[in-house]
Amino acid sequence: MTVSNPSLPPQKPSHYDFYKVVQDYLEEAAVIAEVEPYVRTILTQPKNEVIVNFPVKMDSGEVRLFKGYRVQHNNLLGPFKGGMRYHPQVSLDDVKALAAMMTWKSALMRLPFGGGKGGIKFDPHSVSKGELQKITRRFTHALGENIGPEYDIPAPDVGTNSQTMAWMMDTYSNMVRSAEKQSVKGVVTGKPVASGGTLGRTKATGQGLVHCILEWAREKSFALEGSTMTVQGFGNVGSHTAVILSKLGVSTIAVGDHTGYLFNPEGFNAHKLQDYVEKYGSIAGYPGGKAITREEFFATKADIFAPCALENQIGEAEARALDVKLVAEGANGPCNPEGERVLLDRHVDVLPDVLANSGGVTVSYYEWVQNKRSESWTEEEVDARLEVVMKRGYREVSDFARQKKCSMRVAAYAIALERIAAVYKEREIFP
Repeated sequence: MTVSNPSLPPQKPSHYDFYKVVQDYLEEAAVIAEVEPYVRTILTQPKNEVIVNFPVKMDSGEVRLFKGYRVQHNNLLGPFKGGMRYHPQVSLDDVKALAAMMTWKSALMRLPFGGGKGGIKFDPHSVSKGELQKITRRFTHALGENIGPEYDIPAPDVGTNSQTMAWMMDTYSNMVRSAEKQSVKGVVTGKPVASGGTLGRTKATGQGLVHCILEWAREKSFALEGSTMTVQGFGNVGSHTAVILSKLGVSTIAVGDHTGYLFNPEGFNAHKLQDYVEKYGSIAGYPGGKAITREEFFATKADIFAPCALENQIGEAEARALDVKLVAEGANGPCNPEGERVLLDRHVDVLPDVLANSGGVTVSYYEWVQNKRSESWTEEEVDARLEVVMKRGYREVSDFARQKKCSMRVAAYAIALERIAAVYKEREIFP
């Protein structure tokens, strides 16, 4: 059960228009990339918005109605691709924003995918495992042919994991003809390895973020050995980022999640904290750190800050409080525009989400390819391919930003837009 904590700081204002923020970046990038107006027009709205309401019989016998979403933004370059989020604050506009970002990520990383995103508005921690399975299976069934291995391919996101994907795949495989059951494993990615997942997928987003940090450090002649980091959100992305960087001599001195914030000037044991969170679901009660406020967390002096929680966490106040050299976005949209402006004015570098956390969708592509070919790659092969793609993406974005004198974020959007626009120009508009 989720226990409320009255000492927690209030949530960010609910009126934050995440979709408008993403669209504003699109407009800014479109001008720099000199994209035709009709391409901008097409990309301002998703191709499809699917909303399903479905009943689930809970353990108590009560029947609850759940609302689920699947937004399919664009599939010009390939099947819609993006995560499924289980969270109390899931909304249509947020899912639209996240789906659009998946379009940019796929194009930026040169993947043959479009953008999609989905989710269910509820707290997954408030239900039993059996109820979670029922909710997932009913949601998958309700979506029906709106997903598929050649059409729309979900993956894990906030509140979901490899087990969720195994349930989704199994449900979908029972919705197709018997002769097709073995050929639809690629309907989702991020599955357990035994069920058709790929080695290296669990750590992929964190690993990709680390590659970007390494490229930034090389570009800036910054020594990572002996440096410090703070991490907001210690789930899949945040924990793997901290663990991988700890092997390179980076010490995580402050962490936070939905239950609060902890500080340890000597540095946390990232492995032990990761194991603790996996067992207990949060950092609450971890004995290796001192409890601090949200304000103290953002004011903690460090070299790197990795926001790996939810969007709209770094506004103007947080940006002024941060005492770091780099903000590496493991989450989607953690900096709001006002916050980013303050950071850039203060000469704090920002590695934008569209680039920095695209390791997840990249390795999802590798999983999808393995499913299509009935192959199984080694973890070393997956890691090597990811490293090449992430480093190439970083160099392209960094070079573009330098040439056009724009932010890394706008550069990432612009490169993605150029690639999408080129295809629209070649294929033109039907009919």
